[in-house]
Amino acid sequence: MTSLGIDLGTGSVKVAVVSSDATILSRSSEPYPITSPLPGWAESDPADWLKACEKAAREALGSSAERPQDAGFSGQMHGVVVTDAALNPLRPAILWADTRSADEAQRMNTELGADQMAQLGSGAVAGFAATTLAWLTHHEPDVMRKARYVLQPKDWLRAALGGFVGTEPSDASGTLLCDVSTGDWADVPVSWSGVNRELLPPIEPSHQAAGEITLGGLTLPCAFGGADTACALLGLGLNPGDGFVAVGSGAQVVSVMDAPTLDPSLATHTFARAGHKGHGWYRIGAVQNGGLAMQPTLALLGSSYEEAHQALNEGVSANDPLFVPYLAGERTPFMDPHLRGSWHNISLGTTRSMMLRSVLEGVAHAVALAVEAVSDAGGTLPQNLPLIGGGGANPVFRQLLADCTNRSLANIEAPDAAVAGAALLGSGAQENPTPVQSSGVTAPREDQAALLAERRVELLDHIKNSRARR
Repeated sequence: MTSLGIDLGTGSVKVAVVSSDATILSRSSEPYPITSPLPGWAESDPADWLKACEKAAREALGSSAERPQDAGFSGQMHGVVVTDAALNPLRPAILWADTRSADEAQRMNTELGADQMAQLGSGAVAGFAATTLAWLTHHEPDVMRKARYVLQPKDWLRAALGGFVGTEPSDASGTLLCDVSTGDWADVPVSWSGVNRELLPPIEPSHQAAGEITLGGLTLPCAFGGADTACALLGLGLNPGDGFVAVGSGAQVVSVMDAPTLDPSLATHTFARAGHKGHGWYRIGAVQNGGLAMQPTLALLGSSYEEAHQALNEGVSANDPLFVPYLAGERTPFMDPHLRGSWHNISLGTTRSMMLRSVLEGVAHAVALAVEAVSDAGGTLPQNLPLIGGGGANPVFRQLLADCTNRSLANIEAPDAAVAGAALLGSGAQENPTPVQSSGVTAPREDQAALLAERRVELLDHIKNSRARR
């Protein structure tokens, strides 16, 4: 028996035909644009999602000998699609990377307080549904008066393809409108956001039947699906006590939990796993600046990943400059949208190679700080911590990550974990019968780990001083 997995990412959609043991039989991906009409804005036209999904589905189905019997969805978290009763978007979707609601986030943290925010799983962040909706209520009241539904991206896609209107615990838990412990919409943040409670969809189990969709020439029963990280956990076959590090455009440090223990420091996020309410939770240290910071910085230097990796192969030295990678603000552990990048300790002896490897080192420090934050908040991480995502593919950078985090990293090749998890949910499953296995372990080097720890203390001093001057 096979299923169709649909993973609606930030910049592209992936569609795959997946077997019952989570093996990818065929796949296709199709990009769509992200627009920024004003500085700090990040939007998408949901119509582009539909077109890309149809094209990717036809390609994936055309290259598969198996016909899927059902479908499931995975999707980018936190975004908002405001629609009328016919599910027509009333404006472009506002994405998780959008920072227009930074003032609303600061106000939410102040007015609701740390205890209430911990119940919602996170400190308030620009780009989350609650802060975005508060911005829309104030700045675009005409849109909100016409609204019938406020949906997460993958929930709109499923409904637009013919499925039921609704959401599920993993995506709801990332809105700041939901009590993470109970899995229900919470009165206090809903009232604070100014949104009419009737605009919010019902919260159903992730694997529950959600009607039928028509896609790629097929009509298939579907399930509600899950948020991208929750689906990745399912696709990887991880359970409480497990976790992973993922490095791509951003980075994530995830610890799987069996109880909704909250983080009163608000340095990390607590979200629900895919499944029914109370099925499980995970703690996540979310880093915005992975490849998102490396790519433009290397371009600024007229360089490439290949040249930077060659420079890194020479080894980090105590005389290298320090690079603060926060070009777009940062979440874990700072929760500060106003952080910006910088270089420090550049001297007459600084070479091009030193500058290039400092970029990679800065991002590795950002990952290490997230590992520390998750651990300090009580998140259990395995001894051999799985490393997934394209950012860990290069062995030299993988070694830097192991040295910087001072942890052994298990190499996991699972680029399709989220779409595989979506397909499993489509079949009605809440567990993966065949967990992904590692292909080796990268152990930290004691001397490099000690050097990098010293340099990270100095980096934190520069960040502290920069924030104090604001």
